[in-house]
Amino acid sequence: MPDGHGTKKETLRLDLVGRSSDKYKSADTHIQHGHWWTHEKTSKGKDYYQEGDHVYDELNVLEAFQKALTTWAKWVDANVDPLKTMVFFRGYSAVHFSGGQWNSGGACDTQIEPIRNETLLRRYLPKMLVLESVLKGMKMHVTYLNITRLTDFRKDGHPSIYRRHRGHRMSEKERAESVKHQDCSHWCLPGVPDSWNELLYSELLVKEIKMRQHQGKAR
Repeated sequence: MPDGHGTKKETLRLDLVGRSSDKYKSADTHIQHGHWWTHEKTSKGKDYYQEGDHVYDELNVLEAFQKALTTWAKWVDANVDPLKTMVFFRGYSAVHFSGGQWNSGGACDTQIEPIRNETLLRRYLPKMLVLESVLKGMKMHVTYLNITRLTDFRKDGHPSIYRRHRGHRMSEKERAESVKHQDCSHWCLPGVPDSWNELLYSELLVKEIKMRQHQGKAR
């Protein structure tokens, strides 16, 4: 989207799916997720979201998320054959920063133990409530892989300050530099994402069995 100076400006289209979407119409499996809606620029929502030729000066991230999800849901309902394709939507995991964001003093390197008392978990993420509402209104059945709450227990599972210096003891200089930009958006491997994959794999097995049974009855 060109700005007032004639240069291009990055915007997030809420009313269009990706240009490559036609390639996915006949796919066996669709897996969507909402992780990048936790990104700092996305969550602020200022001068960033676009519908048609209109760029919002500011738009609440929950409203923008609902608009984008609704666009995706309409595309799935209109283009995906439920007899041939399985559709999944995996929720996202919240970060565990304290004292700021990744580039403004936020830290998670002191989080070295999981949360064991569920009363200490944060409130269920509002974006996930928006997602559940959109999924309920779809004609296509979408399996919701709700990894949000189970992942919230593992505040110790992020790369933190160690994402750039794996496999060796950090010097004081390396540690001081790493503290400035901690990684609390990604997860160590092996670790938390393996449980996400196990959930997906088990759902794929169950759905494959049901789909074959349904196809057998239809013959």
